[in-house]
This record gives sequence, C-alpha cells and structure tokens, in this order.
Amino acid sequence: MLLSNLYSVSTFIVAVVLLILVLYKILVSKKKDKQQEINLSSLNEFFDAHALSVLHRNQYEVTAILGYFAMALFDKYKTKEVLWDIIENCISKLKLEDCVLYLLDEKQQELCQVAAFGNKLKGEKEILLPKQIPVGKGIVGSVAKTGKYELIKDTTKDARYIVDDKKRKSELTVPIYLEEKLIGVLDAEHSKRFFFTESHLYLFQLIAKLTEKKLLQLDQKKALNITEDNAYYKQVCYLMEKEKIYHNPDIKLITVSEKIQISTNYLSQIINTLSGHNFSDFVNAYRIDEVKSKLTDSDFLGYPMLSIGLESGFNSKSAFYNAFKKHTGMTPTAFQEKHP
Repeated sequence: MLLSNLYSVSTFIVAVVLLILVLYKILVSKKKDKQQEINLSSLNEFFDAHALSVLHRNQYEVTAILGYFAMALFDKYKTKEVLWDIIENCISKLKLEDCVLYLLDEKQQELCQVAAFGNKLKGEKEILLPKQIPVGKGIVGSVAKTGKYELIKDTTKDARYIVDDKKRKSELTVPIYLEEKLIGVLDAEHSKRFFFTESHLYLFQLIAKLTEKKLLQLDQKKALNITEDNAYYKQVCYLMEKEKIYHNPDIKLITVSEKIQISTNYLSQIINTLSGHNFSDFVNAYRIDEVKSKLTDSDFLGYPMLSIGLESGFNSKSAFYNAFKKHTGMTPTAFQEKHP
C-alpha cells in the first residue's frame, strides 16, 4: 500500500513538472514571437499591410537581416566594402544559388557588377568576368530604367533575359535607391522555374531599403570628419587648378566623383563644407576667375567677351552672364570698364 501511494505521488510530481516545463516553453515561445513582432513593427514605414503579412511569415529571415544591419558594417568606410559585406554576410544566408549587386554608372548609362556570390565569385572580393549592362537592356537594365522590381518566373519565356555565367530559369531584380535616386540593382537568378516567391521579393526589398540607410549613414559618418586637409578636396582642387576640368561645359558631380572614386553624396558634402558653395557654384567660381583674369589681360584686348566665357567652360551666353553677375555683382562689361 505504501509503495503504491509513493508511486502515485511520484507520478503526480513528474506530471506536474512536465506540465510546468510545457507551460514555460509556451510562455518563452510567445515572448520570442512578441519580441519579433515588435522588431518587425519598425518596417511599417517601408511596406504596406500585405507585404508586412508576408514578412511576418518569414520572421526568422527578417530578424537575421535586421540583426545584421544593426550589428555589422561599423568598420567599413567605403561604398564597395559595404556592398561586398552585405553580399557575403547577409544575402548569402538566404540560400540562393546566385546574386549580383550592380551600381549605376550615370555617365556611361551602364550597370556595373561590383559584388557577387555564387559562380560569379572568382576570389576574395573579385568577380569572374564582370559584366556591364546598358540601362534599358535585359531584365537588370529594365529595372534600372523603370525603377520597378521584376520577378521573372520563367526566363525562357522572356526575350529580355541576358545570359551571364550560365543560363538560369528564374530571376528576381530589385532597384536600390539613395535619397530617391536610383544608384544600383540587386539581382538573383535560380536554375529552377518559379523559384522566387513574394517572400524573396520582400526580403530583397528590405535589404535594398536597409542598404540605402547604411550608405546614408556612411556618408554622414564621413561628413563628420571633413577638414581643410581633406585628401579628396585637395584632389578636386588639383583637377580644377592644374587640369582645368572646369573647361568642360558638361562637367557634372558624377564626373568628378568617379574620377576620384568616391560617392557623389560624399563629394557634395566635401565641397559644400569646405568651399561654402554647391557643386555648380564651385565650378563656376573657377570659370569666373579665369574670365576676370582674361578681361584684365592686355593680350585679350578686343577679344570677344562671349568667346572668353565659352572658352572658360560656360555653355551659353545666358549661363555665362548670370553666373558672372551672381559671383561679382556686376556684368562682364561693367567689370571690364571698371578694370581697364
């Protein structure tokens, strides 16, 4: 009888312990789900209700992506370093066969492969046979032109498809923006038809949005360290003073940024901070200085004033006269009369 009672008590205790463990597991699971929901609520500014519902079904991947962007990249100071790290340590975890990140070359109107994983990865941060795709050509080029994503379930039925390292049967391409300006494209392909789903699409769009925020932070971080001895500013001044690149009437911010290999946003911040001018006024200041020098030089006596302006880099009479008056407070004629 005693043994029977002891057995019953022991059985009851075991049952209670098991019940407590089950309840504890349920509570912990609910707490984790609630924490994940709190984290995902920060995505309301990026996505509509339908997209959010899809992302909620992929909380593991979303949490991993958010965690990566929150904790990584603090030691990266160059755009390409950041993009390679995102490809290698974030996108590669989505178990895709292939992914390539393109940046837009505005001057050439081409998309250039700058980071990749899969068959396109040749070595450490090196792409196998990097490809350039004109804006408007292929699926990648179409996305760059329209600014809208493309989810191609069967590439064999899409005449735009361009073969890269090998033929694949489905493709997902999303645009990457920086302050509402398209700067690149994120592209993935897979050997199976109908591989990419809404989940892949919204995860890629999330990565594109977070990449934009990270690149903005990168530029802001650089801006905090802009001083008079900034090496990039010295390069720009050298190009203006020695190579006289301001003679090119079509010179643009992107032209100079590509020449010294920094982002247009960072170059703009450097020029604004150290010269007190925007890019256009900064360039025109060099042109005006040359015009003023020639207008007071006897060798140019009788030389057509408009020719002086055009040779100094202005592309029209109105642009020349407007810039001159803005910088000097008088017309070129009035300046010449004042400095005979």
